[in-house]
Amino acid sequence: MDLQLKGKTALVTGASMGIGRAITKALAAEGVQVVAAARRIELLEAMADEVEAAQHPRPILIKQDVMDEDAAAHLSGSALAAVGHIDILINNAGGSRVLPIDAPEELWAEAMTLNFTRPRQLTHALLPKMIEQKWGRIINITGKSEPEHLNGAFAAKAGIHAWAKGLSREVGQYGITVNSIPPGRIMSEQILRNYPPDYRKTFAETEIPVKFWGEPEDLAVMAVWLASPLARYITGTVIPVDGGLRRYQF
Repeated sequence: MDLQLKGKTALVTGASMGIGRAITKALAAEGVQVVAAARRIELLEAMADEVEAAQHPRPILIKQDVMDEDAAAHLSGSALAAVGHIDILINNAGGSRVLPIDAPEELWAEAMTLNFTRPRQLTHALLPKMIEQKWGRIINITGKSEPEHLNGAFAAKAGIHAWAKGLSREVGQYGITVNSIPPGRIMSEQILRNYPPDYRKTFAETEIPVKFWGEPEDLAVMAVWLASPLARYITGTVIPVDGGLRRYQF
């Protein structure tokens, strides 16, 4: 199937590893010129070499910590300077923030900045061009809605879902869609570090209906499809990619 993405441009945050890396490579494979941003430039370079070796458009790389105060302005400005306009924004940078009940305010502020404020700021920085060209795709990689404990990221990601739904109703008239993808158990550096093989095996057998943990590429296929012109009638949604892990019915 032709996803009609050749010649489009994209900005992907958190692109050096895991889900962001997989989405970057998958978009490039469809002919998208990707601007890939992350803190670890050496990992971005290695990823870009792989993309180029596969004869896809080499990503343009930006070293950026999204926690920097001017991150949204720098990322949007650099991306627009590099490719002129951004058709597709993948808000992927983020991270779990387990917090105790008595966590100091600065830890809550950090969790909300990383997982809510920066994606919102970056999106709004790029929206004027999308509105001007009357086309755009905003895809947020978010998180679960069944928190088993207190986690600043869960609260922030729930905020992203509500913000994205509201935004989708404002910008749909301009051909812009806004969707969120909460990952299930997707293999990553953090997963490998925190969950030993025996636990992963038992969890998959007892909790995940498809009986295995996902790979970043399993989520990337959804992101790339939502980024395509073919997904023009899908907006304001939250679409889990989790092997059936979540138990709620909608």
